[in-house]
Amino acid sequence: MGSRGKGALGYSRRRGETQGGRKRHLPWLRKDLNRIERVCAFLQDLSVTSGTMAGSKLKLRDWQERFLEDVYREDGEGRRQVRTAVLSMGRKNGKTQLAAAMALCHLCGPEAESRGEVYSVANDRFQASKLFNEMVAMVLADPYLTHRLNILKFHKQIEDLETGSVFTALTSEAKTKMGLNPSFVCYDELGQANDRTLYDALDSAMGARRDPLMLVISTQAATDYAPMSQLIDYGLKVNSGDIVDSTFHLTLYRASEDISPWSPDAWYQANPALGDFRSLADVDRQAAQAQRMPAMANAFRNLILNQRVASHTKFVELEDWKACGGEVEIPDGAQVYAALDLGATRDMSALVLTFQDHTGAFHVKPYFWLPGDVTERGDVDHAPYELWMRQGFLYSAGPTTDPKAIALKIAEIDSETPIMTLAFDRWRINDLERALERIGAQVPLAPHGQGYKDMSGALDQFEALALNGRLRHGNHPVLTWCASNAIVTKDAAGNRKLDRSRATGRIDGLVAAVMAVAAMTGAPEPAEPQYQLIILR
Repeated sequence: MGSRGKGALGYSRRRGETQGGRKRHLPWLRKDLNRIERVCAFLQDLSVTSGTMAGSKLKLRDWQERFLEDVYREDGEGRRQVRTAVLSMGRKNGKTQLAAAMALCHLCGPEAESRGEVYSVANDRFQASKLFNEMVAMVLADPYLTHRLNILKFHKQIEDLETGSVFTALTSEAKTKMGLNPSFVCYDELGQANDRTLYDALDSAMGARRDPLMLVISTQAATDYAPMSQLIDYGLKVNSGDIVDSTFHLTLYRASEDISPWSPDAWYQANPALGDFRSLADVDRQAAQAQRMPAMANAFRNLILNQRVASHTKFVELEDWKACGGEVEIPDGAQVYAALDLGATRDMSALVLTFQDHTGAFHVKPYFWLPGDVTERGDVDHAPYELWMRQGFLYSAGPTTDPKAIALKIAEIDSETPIMTLAFDRWRINDLERALERIGAQVPLAPHGQGYKDMSGALDQFEALALNGRLRHGNHPVLTWCASNAIVTKDAAGNRKLDRSRATGRIDGLVAAVMAVAAMTGAPEPAEPQYQLIILR
């Protein structure tokens, strides 16, 4: 049931008219305003509906006005240039309030068009409700908008009875819905999306409109391969001039990596509303807790400082891994060590070589195989397998993993750079041994388990190499993806292993890299749990 309708008491189709025929001045209709000024005038005529400023008119801050000026700038023909606008900052800086006001501007304000379709998009129903509820609160605080708009709370829709435009709140379930013709879309918290299917569907659907706009508001995602990260990286290249694209705009507030996350300077960099309507005391409290509880540190850096880090502890932090991205150089004839993480018939397999140069640095060179339909597997794993295969970073393993194909690659490598030892996990190793025997390849094999016993010391050693800058991986994209997914678990004695069940994606390449380095250097035995004898009297 709608909150208002065409027959609502006092409704008139004449602009600015409310109950009793009294006309209210609508500031955005002034003839002397340009496009940006009309948008700002509309937004500042709306009411703040929550917090300490509830009941007052929305007052745009300088940083908000700069963002709006960048988004609504016009070309020489009077058309808005920007088609995709990304706003990323720490939480609680008023992103939702600003987005709700912009959505109303495109529904019934100066940016509205006849029979427009305005959408908010979120990953779940709760998140989708937030922007809708903010819009409803703004509408109900304004008698003119209350009588012009029809609110359908059950369907999370708002109808404009003057232009015929409709706002609808969508969730990720809408990715299968076709026939949408958006004039304005706000994607809320894209940083939490698992894939970009819905984003791409809505983006491609906007082509029939004259001046469509996709607005993305979100904190950063955890990894480089997340949809939000891809947009931010593209926007940074646009901002630096490496890419010329007047249709794309990025406003990014994030704390620099080279200053302490506990410094107020870092807090202000990522939170433009800090000390205004973003509580400084609240950020100070969260920073103090994150310092005392290391488990909270990454969440603080991601959600408050808007840095690209996972909210849970990773085996290797992304910045430490990237610092080891030097070129991999393994000379012909060099003696190498290797490790194989052989996947099941439908899983990824990884072979990694390692070579230690005269400076003591360990060079790791990976090879990856993936069976099955690459496009389908990429959708499931949220990874650009098809791109990596075209670039030569990933091999096809056929319909199912074929040990013979991997054995042939091992034999080819061994003929150029002799493999001193190939470490392997016992899973399906008999299949590989038979494949090597059939082609006459004689490579020394050494078992290496993936439990606490074999992995704890190997992980300690590999981690030390990464932190001390003694690792070279050449920024191989598949190996970097595996490293970004890796999470460790501990036993009672504090021994560690890589946990596939808790990983955010595949980790096969990192597992093989750790095993390869351990095969070359050896690794200390894990600690034994210490038990205390308690005598009950």
